[in-house]
Amino acid sequence: MEDELEPSLRPPTQIQGRILLLTICAAGIGGTFQFGYNLSIINAPTSHIQEFTNETWQARTGEPLSDHLVLLVWSIIVSLYPLGGLFGALLAGPLAIMLGRKKSLLVNNIFVALAAILFGFSRKAGSFEMIMLGRLLVGVSAGVSMNIQPMYLGESAPKELRGAVAMSSAIFTALGIVMGQVVGLRELLGDPQAWPLLLASCLVPGALQLASLPLLPESPRYLLIDCGDTEACLAALQRLRGSGDLARELEELEEERAACQGCRARRPWELFQHRVLRRQVTSLVVLGSAMELCGNDLMYAYASSVFRKAGVPEAKVQYAIIGTGSCELLMAIVSCVAVERMGRRVLLIGGYSLMTCWGSIFTVALCLQSSFPWTLYLAVACIFASILSFGTGPAGVTGILATELFDQMARPAACMVCGALMWIMLFLVSLGFPFVMEALSHFLYVPFLGVCACGAIYTGLFLPETKGKTLQEISEELHRLNFPRRAQGPTWKSPEVIQSTEL
Repeated sequence: MEDELEPSLRPPTQIQGRILLLTICAAGIGGTFQFGYNLSIINAPTSHIQEFTNETWQARTGEPLSDHLVLLVWSIIVSLYPLGGLFGALLAGPLAIMLGRKKSLLVNNIFVALAAILFGFSRKAGSFEMIMLGRLLVGVSAGVSMNIQPMYLGESAPKELRGAVAMSSAIFTALGIVMGQVVGLRELLGDPQAWPLLLASCLVPGALQLASLPLLPESPRYLLIDCGDTEACLAALQRLRGSGDLARELEELEEERAACQGCRARRPWELFQHRVLRRQVTSLVVLGSAMELCGNDLMYAYASSVFRKAGVPEAKVQYAIIGTGSCELLMAIVSCVAVERMGRRVLLIGGYSLMTCWGSIFTVALCLQSSFPWTLYLAVACIFASILSFGTGPAGVTGILATELFDQMARPAACMVCGALMWIMLFLVSLGFPFVMEALSHFLYVPFLGVCACGAIYTGLFLPETKGKTLQEISEELHRLNFPRRAQGPTWKSPEVIQSTEL
């Protein structure tokens, strides 16, 4: 009966919830879902693409590639994805300012369409270079969406739901990872002949976003502060919040607009030049780098190799890989609910601390594998536990930092800096991990343990809690932290000025 009601007769909160949910889904399906999907689908056709590369080279030159060169070409194919993400992150800031948050996400699908064409015809053309270029383009798309999607959702959500809505980016990332792993099964598109179609399937989420996102509102903050369009901002707020009282939220937006009045959008390098942004930039650099250097995303690109190193039978590897993505998806959903109750700092500290613990046990289990066969199960359990811990906080909370720690004028530049750092780190780790795994053998996870420990320590000592605060309140608190002497010094009041004297 409820569905038979006219839209005008439905409760405002119901309409509000639906519009906000549709906005989250439309932004996510072509945004961080694509990042997770393209991160994981490359794992299933690993051996097929390596064989195709070798066969193509032999057909061109008459000689096969050596195993070392095949591994090098494969690591380049994998690492071109984060390299493209770096270019996309640098492109995201200007796009968000010129086109707006919603239009930028829509235009971003051009890169996905071009990549899908290259993937689909690479085998017929006999060109592994087309796979490389396609990976670069989907990386550009992921770099743009990973920066703009949290910005768009964080600016569109109400204060009390901002953290949970921004955490939805992590849910769509994990959902994309799981879907990529499922579609890559041998029973579906993981067949040796179907890998071009598997790689080209990234076009489907892009098409879904193009069909749904144009029907939803632009970020109210962008419309008011960047465009100065009060009517469009009010219309967007009414669609997102319903017909309730919007006076308080409009007042907050006007305060932020007044604070930004006469200012231009900051450029990325300017963030490092101002002391007023010192703590924000440091937190962004440290925690953004830690998210990739902790080694979690490598579990998806090289999951099969890691499980083989742990001793999982070949026939069971693909199902173990699906379990990794399912773990992160589960914890991303849990964290989305918990972030507004427990706060950002607790989730980050707990996530990195647990990853340090499980990584240490994983290393010990690998070292004892030859002496105690049962340590195989302990090592696999530690992999799943580490991914669960990553999903607890670092996976989602890190993406919120650029939205909450910076004001409207600095937010696009902050997203560029954060995205660029994350993609650079992921590129370096993706390129070097196969060789690190060969060199360190059972100690392959040791370098990442120090990163996890540093992430937990830094969060506990320096990152302020932002739960339940408006963006303007967060800016004021960070200003006090950046200038502690001014904030903590004694309050001085000037004496009353006497305008006349009595003789």
